[in-house]
Parts: sequence; C-alpha cells; structure tokens
Amino acid sequence: MINNYFPLLVFIILLAAIFQDDFFFTLLYLFAGAFVIGIRWSHRILRAIRFNRGFTNRAFLGEEVQVKLTISNSGWLPVPWVRIHEGLPVELSGPDSFQRVISLGPREEKSFIYNVDARRRGYYPIGPIYFSTSDILGLSTSELRREGELEHLTVYPKIVPLSNVNFPSQSPMGTLRHHRPIFEDPTRILGKRDYYAGDSLRRVDWKATAVTGKLQVKLYEPSIALETMIFLNLHKEDYHYRMRIASTELAIIIASSLANWLVRKQQKVGLVVNGNDPLSAEGNPQFIPVRSGQGHLMQILDILARIHVDDRLDFSVLFRNRRIHLPWGTTLTVITGNVDDGLFEEFHQSLRAGLSVNLILAGTVLKARDITQKASVFGIPVLNITRESDMDIWRQ
Repeated sequence: MINNYFPLLVFIILLAAIFQDDFFFTLLYLFAGAFVIGIRWSHRILRAIRFNRGFTNRAFLGEEVQVKLTISNSGWLPVPWVRIHEGLPVELSGPDSFQRVISLGPREEKSFIYNVDARRRGYYPIGPIYFSTSDILGLSTSELRREGELEHLTVYPKIVPLSNVNFPSQSPMGTLRHHRPIFEDPTRILGKRDYYAGDSLRRVDWKATAVTGKLQVKLYEPSIALETMIFLNLHKEDYHYRMRIASTELAIIIASSLANWLVRKQQKVGLVVNGNDPLSAEGNPQFIPVRSGQGHLMQILDILARIHVDDRLDFSVLFRNRRIHLPWGTTLTVITGNVDDGLFEEFHQSLRAGLSVNLILAGTVLKARDITQKASVFGIPVLNITRESDMDIWRQ
C-alpha cells in the first residue's frame, strides 16, 4: 500500500542498516507494527458496523417521508471514526444528501433521522449506504470502504378528486344512479303510485294497497354497475415527441384519478397498460383484473407509480388480447395520445361484443379533431384533456 510515510520508512531502514543501532531497529519495528495493527483494526471495525433503515416505503405525492437510520458497532473494538454517506436520488433529496462522520464505542449504537420529499411519482432507491474509514493512526492515505444494501420508496401519482364522471355502461343492477328506466333496480325503492292497466303484478305493494284501499305499485330507482377496465397507452410513439413527458404524466394522473373515483363509488375497476415496469422480470407491467376495494386500488396505484413509457408492445395488440376476455357490459376507458385505424377496428369489435367504449385523449394530440369525428361515427364519446385543469369537467 503506497502512502505518504513510505519515504520515512525507507529512511529508517537505511539508518538501521548503516548504524546497526538497536534504537533504529526498535523504531522500525514499532512503526511497521503500528501500521499493520492499524490496518487490521480498521478492517475489523468496518466489518463490525451494522445498520438498520426504517421508513414507510409508500407515499403520496407531496408527502414528507421520515427515514430513521440506526448505526451500531457489534464488536468489542471502538470505532475511532467512520464516514457515513447515504445515496439518495435527486428527485427526493435535491443537491444535499445524508452524510455524517461519527465515532462508536464497543457495542454502541447511534440513530439519525432525515427527511425526503416525495416531489414526483416514481420508484426510487434509498441507499446504498457507504461506510469509509482508515487506520486509526492515520498512517495510510487510502480509505477502506464498505457498501450497504438499498431499499425502495414508491411515490404514488397525483390523484385529482372527482365527483361527476359520466361513463356509458350496459350493466344493470349496480350502485350508481342512472337516468334510463331500463336499468331499474328492485332493491332501490323510489316511491309508489296508483296502479295503471299493464303494470306487472310483481310491482304491486300489497301493504300500501291495504292501507289506501287502492292498488299501489312500487317505483324503482334506475341504477347501473360500472365495471370498468382502464386501458392506458404508454407507447412513446403515440405521443407528440415535444410534449411526450407532460402528456404521459397527464395520462397517468387521469388513470389514477378515475380508478380512485370508481373505487370510492364501490365499483369494480381494472388496469391494462403497456409501459415498462422495473419490478417485472421482462419489464412488462402486471395485468390488474377488474375488482373492487381499497386494497385493489393500492395495487393499481403501485403499477402507475412505477410505470414508464416504452416502445416494445403495440397498444392495439394489447387491447385486442385483453378485451376479448372481458364480460358483456364492461366499460372500456381508453386513455391514449393517438388512435390509429387498427385501434378503431378494435373499438368496433368491442361495441359488437356488447362492451362500452369511452375514449380519453391525453395531452397534445395533433389529430384530435379527426379522431373525434371518426369516433362519432362509431358512437364513441371522446374527451380531450390537454391539461390537468380540463379534468374540472368531472368535478362540476
């Protein structure tokens, strides 16, 4: 190991060889022994250092996440000094990251707390943590290093609270009110009225008839079951290259907001997306089937937090492979930056199969007017959301 004390060591060796004096040999032995002991001590204390990192590994956009870092010395030798550096992505920490220089006694531990800001959705590494030290006498200029494990923090995408979303549906007997009397729900009694010729005897309220002395029939409130599969297109070539990042992020916000609204309305929702998932073995995102519940919503948000644009899987192919397995009456909510002829053909086949299609154009779409006109031929409602404020149409 080359260090600044090498010339001094050579000088002592020459003096010992020339003068044959015990003092110079003793000095040489002391110097070499201290150097070897110092290096071995440093290696041992570095191996004896343990750490534990504790934090909530999921956060919503804008939250501050507290990280508790505990450093301990599991050995019986003291640690004169050790430098600690925690690696953090700039999206969470900014220009500053966690760094400390500490000393530890035998079996001693110290805890530190620092905060990271969830400023942008994503799947971020916390760590790895680096420990570095050198020999206790400072004879070596080289530092010994050790790397610790890393963990991950998932930051969910932004969720815009919605209150008035009108999606088409063919599935009756649900929990959402509807204006079409064909979807009357016998479990939701709206009121009563006098019997008219042609009314079904099944609708007669015999108790009310006995009280009033006239035949009374029940009025039912129309309702639908809005089982929705969200198809999110993140194929990068389907978005304008100048606005690709903003448009795809807007598409993800739309998908997460709609999924949240549907779950709050006790409806079933699923997710199909063709982006890149860092947790998938081949990068293909997980398919989320149509289900309900808060836990199911968290699975959808996990995917939407990690997903990135990709150019491998064509969206129309993915759409066809998934929609053929969906039951009659499912609402297909398609969020995309472009619709080609192949996708329009899939929309047509979906309508013939008894599925409802709802098209949302996200971000800057060059052929938005042509797409809207073509969709009107198929009777498909189209909404062009170019910025987040356009989602206010669902909040009125």
